[in-house]
Amino acid sequence: MRFPHPGNVIEVQSYKHDGTLHRVWDETWVLYRSTNTIIGGNHRTTVTESNGEQWYTKEPAITYFSTEKWFNVIAMLRETGVHYYCNLGSPITWDGEALKYIDYDLDIKVFPNMSYRLLDEDEYSEHKQEMNYPDQLDHILRSHVSELIDWIEKRKGPFNQQFTDKWYDAFKQHVKAR
Repeated sequence: MRFPHPGNVIEVQSYKHDGTLHRVWDETWVLYRSTNTIIGGNHRTTVTESNGEQWYTKEPAITYFSTEKWFNVIAMLRETGVHYYCNLGSPITWDGEALKYIDYDLDIKVFPNMSYRLLDEDEYSEHKQEMNYPDQLDHILRSHVSELIDWIEKRKGPFNQQFTDKWYDAFKQHVKAR
């Protein structure tokens, strides 16, 4: 899969298991790409919900997406510290139009002191039944919840302050050069 180059601005689209569009982030700068990872950045980007409602992100954010992991991470840089929002979802795809993944409801919110909370288990259970998530999918998602918690506790990848600092500096340089 050929990802867009660093410096490109892309759209990110999340879907639900039944194929319906869930949410769209209008502009994310590609800061880094490899064969299996995209790191992006955005600030004050338009987010459109499935019902058409729009809102804008309030703070700069660094995003981590993977073609291998069943989660993505948004590091939101606030005055109170870095807050993380982790979506359990399918590995990403790129089709030339947008970066896409399926959102599977479960989320982990991580606070600046690195405490965390698993969110939306009731929504996951409801959608699992409504959309007939296969048992194998449930097993994959539960194992990736465990892996994500391990990353959080070990300050791995996007949960490492140096990671966030490095990519936020790169994001500021891209914006400045524009």
